Amino acid sequence: MAENQEQRLGQVVAFDAHAGLGDIKDQQGTVWPFHCVSLSDGSRSVEIGAHVKFTVRFHVMRDEAFDIEVVAAS
Repeated sequence: MAENQEQRLGQVVAFDAHAGLGDIKDQQGTVWPFHCVSLSDGSRSVEIGAHVKFTVRFHVMRDEAFDIEVVAAS
């Protein structure tokens, strides 16, 4: 479980708008699943390829990305 709440940087590598589910790949290559309600802007939609910052928390039997915020590519 990754409960340390540190901010991570990554890129959205998959997103299904109908299901609201996606994946973010962080800078170390780990892929974190997320649900659209974890997008901090409330939009419930994000583009594949978007650069994001996020935290990881345990949720329903697995670690997931939360507090996801789209950032400018660096």
